[in-house]
Amino acid sequence: MEETIRFTLNGKRTVLVTDPGQTLLYVLRNQLGLTGTKYGCGIGFCGACTVLIDNEPVRSCMLPVSDVAGKKVLTIEGLALNGKLHPLQQAFIDHEALQCGYCTPGMIMTAAALLLKKAAPSRQEIVEGLEENLCRCGSHNHIIDAVETAAKVMRGGK
Repeated sequence: MEETIRFTLNGKRTVLVTDPGQTLLYVLRNQLGLTGTKYGCGIGFCGACTVLIDNEPVRSCMLPVSDVAGKKVLTIEGLALNGKLHPLQQAFIDHEALQCGYCTPGMIMTAAALLLKKAAPSRQEIVEGLEENLCRCGSHNHIIDAVETAAKVMRGGK
């Protein structure tokens, strides 16, 4: 049976009529056309499906869409503002922190949550903050460098 679910998606009030047991990932990709969030393992392990819910990183492949009622959901598409990439998105490009790019949205969203909590994380804190997001391409050092750069830019540095 379908339900009406109201939430904020990428800064916009959203009203959705859907099966409340459907995963948030499925709804984002297949009903709302937001394909930046990726399906990886389907069991919440790899992090490719990470989005922010009320500024906390959450695996959208495991979460029933009904759980976002009344909450703020931010996807990779919602990070850019007025056509300008978020500092994390730009830093990932500048540092070549993506190869196949499949893990990138989840890495960026997890890093965004980290930087909301700690504006100037140490390199070790970045490593620990991202360790549950998997990357098979071996871009780990580039990813860490990108997060360090984005943190600096977000604090007003260059």
